[in-house]
Amino acid sequence: MKRREFTKTTGAAAAAALLMPQLLHAAATTKKRIAMVGTGIRGITFWGKTVNNNYKDSIEFVGLCDINSGRVAFAKKYIGVSCPTFTNFEEMVKKTKPDTVIVTTVDATHHEFIIKALEMGLEVMTEKPMTTDEDKCKAILEAEKKSGKKVIVGFNYRYGTLFSAIKEQLAANVTGELVSVDFNWYLNIYHGADYFRRWHAYREKSGTLLVHKSTHHFDLLNWLIDSDPVEVMAYGSLDHYGKKGPFRGTNCRNCSFTKECKFYKDITKDQMLMDLYAANEKHDGYLRDGCVYREDIDIYDKMNVQVRYANGVLVNYSLTTYSPYEGWRIAFNGKEGRLDSSEGIPWENEAVNQELLHAKEFSQDKSAQPEYYDRIYVNRNFEKHQLVKVPVTKGGHGGGDQKLHDKIFKNPNAPDPYRHAAGTRDGAMSILVGIAARKSIEEKRAVKISELTDIPLTAKRP
Repeated sequence: MKRREFTKTTGAAAAAALLMPQLLHAAATTKKRIAMVGTGIRGITFWGKTVNNNYKDSIEFVGLCDINSGRVAFAKKYIGVSCPTFTNFEEMVKKTKPDTVIVTTVDATHHEFIIKALEMGLEVMTEKPMTTDEDKCKAILEAEKKSGKKVIVGFNYRYGTLFSAIKEQLAANVTGELVSVDFNWYLNIYHGADYFRRWHAYREKSGTLLVHKSTHHFDLLNWLIDSDPVEVMAYGSLDHYGKKGPFRGTNCRNCSFTKECKFYKDITKDQMLMDLYAANEKHDGYLRDGCVYREDIDIYDKMNVQVRYANGVLVNYSLTTYSPYEGWRIAFNGKEGRLDSSEGIPWENEAVNQELLHAKEFSQDKSAQPEYYDRIYVNRNFEKHQLVKVPVTKGGHGGGDQKLHDKIFKNPNAPDPYRHAAGTRDGAMSILVGIAARKSIEEKRAVKISELTDIPLTAKRP
């Protein structure tokens, strides 16, 4: 080899050797940088610890923020991260330079952090509901359009195995042209009551359960019907909790009616609630075990909503907050048939077939498990009904939690034939049904969605 060629070759090799650590460092720092604002129970579990444990190869938490310094300190320890903590959102973003911000604050403040993040050039992942009124909704849509960045709305129910199977059946047109839907959701006396213990019990913070909770259900309807809602008529009242209660206190730990009250909740038996909330009450005064009979509770505990869609489908929806069991029923009525499904109804969806269980136990087959599945009944006109068995998937919300996380943090470009992924238009359409329902109850009239938004409403979702 000639001297000049040798020098050139060895020089390039040396340069590459010197550059290698930098290349390795660059490869190691390609993880998406995540910051989270709002470190309540939802934030630190679903979006914090779970995401940090399962997606360390692709993401890195670089900052946590909350107005409560004690809660955010606990969140850091609980999630298992080493990032700095903040009580000021702008300071966190400027110092940590994240790629994406996860918003899990009180519902009524979602818009504040979504808009600030977009203006600072960041992508946003927001917990549902996207926000709580039509003005905040419009501001978010305008900020997203102006920024050129995107907002993802965390609708995990869509991804659940059973709802995905229902979507597949409807896409196959098993009912013929769809004409109406009946949808009933039951919150039990434990889960349902919990909304009235927390900040959710105040309209100014949650927008009522028609926005905070029902946004999940309205999004499912929008997605499954595949059309835009155009008009809403609703009824609602506070009949069971709040000032309707027989007695009341400030919170359960300091109440003199613990023996009489069936809704008494002893959070001292839940170490996490004590560490996250009770230990940090001194910072902001927030009580996690508020009395469900507080006189200032101003949301509804009984709700019924009728929705008319652009494609002519009519929906009858109800939400109950003090049912003895937790579950739901849904039925799709078409011109050529009907689809029924449910979950959690004790006498319909038993987790175990007792006869089958006994047979397997009797056979001494210790490895065998009783068959466990959800059901979809397809009834075609003039035909015998068909039972579609949907294997139950382990994990939150019928496996939907992990699938949503995988789509966001692992395989964002994965095929999405049924359009499970949700953006701001989906977020807007879901909350606008709840906002219209709230307005309908207050003003005792039907409310058109076009009164609340300038989004073009179409018979088939764009």
